[in-house]
Amino acid sequence: MFAALAALLLFVAFLLLLLVTLSVPIIKSIFLFRLTANLGSSLLATGANATANFGVWGYCIPSINFAVMGIDRATASHCSGTHLGYTLDSDVANALHATNFENVISRTTTAALVLHPIAAALTLFAFLISLFIFRLPSNATSRLPAQCILSIGLLAVILTTVVFLIDVGFVAVVRSKVHDASRGHLALAWGNAVWMTLGATIALWLAMIQAGAAACACGLRSRSKQEKF
Repeated sequence: MFAALAALLLFVAFLLLLLVTLSVPIIKSIFLFRLTANLGSSLLATGANATANFGVWGYCIPSINFAVMGIDRATASHCSGTHLGYTLDSDVANALHATNFENVISRTTTAALVLHPIAAALTLFAFLISLFIFRLPSNATSRLPAQCILSIGLLAVILTTVVFLIDVGFVAVVRSKVHDASRGHLALAWGNAVWMTLGATIALWLAMIQAGAAACACGLRSRSKQEKF
């Protein structure tokens, strides 16, 4: 039972980390944070809220629907290229009608987000090893894969915890800098990717508890058989 729960939790953690890794601009509905600007006063428009969503590999600017002097208008959506490390460039500044905030995010800072796919890969490796437990007989030999899960899983859970802390710190710093640079013109909202990473972190810690219990149970079974002989 412990092995099954560990495998299930590892799969859930991997799935969450994979989705976060494939966030904006790949999966547009998953993002780390969103910048929003009210453009009504500057465009003499109604219902004009420009947004930009930021993920692990870049950003996306959704289309804007608004009315100018009673005439419906719309702007086309735009996404950056998918690459490691990005900045708040002129495209974002023009879309949000903001100035003096292009250097709020550095490429070096966003390059640290590459830890997301690494954490996902380690979690996948631990999950694949956990599947071998179901193929082995219920004896002492199944203790080895449980110990392997603990070793690789601990690396994955530590790295995922670090990734979550990086996400929180990254978004918090950007929020502060954007607020100061835009003088309150831009609003930042936390994205669902941050909480998905938190969910993966919790699932991994629980999986390690289950894997540890499985290793202990295998050890007790082995000791019991030795005492019988």
